[in-house]
Amino acid sequence: MLYNSKFGIFCIVKQSVNIVTIFPKHLFWDMDYNKLNLSKDKAIIIPRALYATTPETFETDILKLETIYSPKDIVKYLKLTTENISNKVCLSVAKRYNVKSFLRFSL
Repeated sequence: MLYNSKFGIFCIVKQSVNIVTIFPKHLFWDMDYNKLNLSKDKAIIIPRALYATTPETFETDILKLETIYSPKDIVKYLKLTTENISNKVCLSVAKRYNVKSFLRFSL
């Protein structure tokens, strides 16, 4: 939610949210998704949100992430993750944000 004041524009992010209202429940199968915090659990939420994306669903999936996180955070946590994120997803993200290409797996 954006608020405009005499000090500038502020973005208020709701920290506690049931993440499965945004992303499919099966992406968080191994944890209590009700306890995820949007700020503290970026390293979990961002990669999991793109784990099952396909070329057909990438635009929808990335738009959902962009309503919560900045492109900088999305790139950062995809680069740091140990989740099984495909190289195609990494390349699509790099292209979208016009950053140097990066791969999760390399030979």
